Amino acid sequence: MAKLNIDRQESEFLNDTITHWEKHRLIDATQAGKLRDSYEIKGFDWMRLAKYSIWVALFCGAIAIGSLIVDDAVINWIKQLYDTPDIVIAILSGAMAAGLFYIGRRREKLYPEKIFSNEAVIFTGVLFTACCIAYLGKTFDNRSGHYSLLFLVSVFVYGFLARRMSSRLIWLFALVSLGSWFGTETGYQTNWAMYFLGMNYPLRFVLFGLLLVGACYLMKGRKWFAYFWELTYVVGMLYLFMSLWLLSIFGNYGSLDVWWQIKQISLFYWGIIAVVVAGVFMLYGLKYKDVVAREFGITFLIIFLYTKYFEYFWENTNKTLFFSILALSFWLVGRKAEKIWNINVKTS
Repeated sequence: MAKLNIDRQESEFLNDTITHWEKHRLIDATQAGKLRDSYEIKGFDWMRLAKYSIWVALFCGAIAIGSLIVDDAVINWIKQLYDTPDIVIAILSGAMAAGLFYIGRRREKLYPEKIFSNEAVIFTGVLFTACCIAYLGKTFDNRSGHYSLLFLVSVFVYGFLARRMSSRLIWLFALVSLGSWFGTETGYQTNWAMYFLGMNYPLRFVLFGLLLVGACYLMKGRKWFAYFWELTYVVGMLYLFMSLWLLSIFGNYGSLDVWWQIKQISLFYWGIIAVVVAGVFMLYGLKYKDVVAREFGITFLIIFLYTKYFEYFWENTNKTLFFSILALSFWLVGRKAEKIWNINVKTS
């Protein structure tokens, strides 16, 4: 039998697992030896290289297209196409998107091992879908400026495609479109004023993040949602904690001009709220073994505390002393984390 070729991280996980089974006499020494001999560490992580190479290729392709558009000859050609009806561009973009989704779906069945190249095809289809929706919006535009509706349409289109194709990548775009719709819709409803129901944008998205995380808990047991549950949970946490971080810095001010005139210490209560929320999620994650809640809570608790440290002590502290304290605090955090990790290893 050919040996399983895995990377170092996977090998360490299997070694720890086999050792645990052997220690608790779930398998004997002979079986443990056979299991360890059934795999080997690969010399180079070709999958990671493939992943990064394909994404770099997409990035370079975008730059190439941008460079091409800047070319004078191409600009003149585009000017000639300026009068092309928006509906024609929408139909062509939609056809391209449908073709790319079909190719991507077919490749997933024929070449399931080519994960990243298949995702690249689907990602390109997503971009053409966005183009199609945008030009459809231009086609039926009544000059109302209510373009948040395009983001709402995108949510339903991407959501349908994600379920149909079982694609987390497309579902991610649906979640991003949902956040974009929320931001632009609240702006439109207030005629792009600074506040919506007394909330600036960071505070609005704190509420949005809480609603998305709450929806994840309510829908956790739904079978159809299980495939997208973790991704939705993580994105909801990102909306929540990134907004809390911005809120702790800017407070509920809608104008930078006003914010520059106030002292940062006057916003301390927003920092306290952010720290409390992070602490609650951290404790919840530790108690109920919710890895996502625990990691977000711990990570952003540290980010919030160090953000306040920079805000309050940067200007009034000698820089040598400032970074010495910073280095010492990070060293203490590292030491504590190391002790916790060693305890977990010993008890496993």
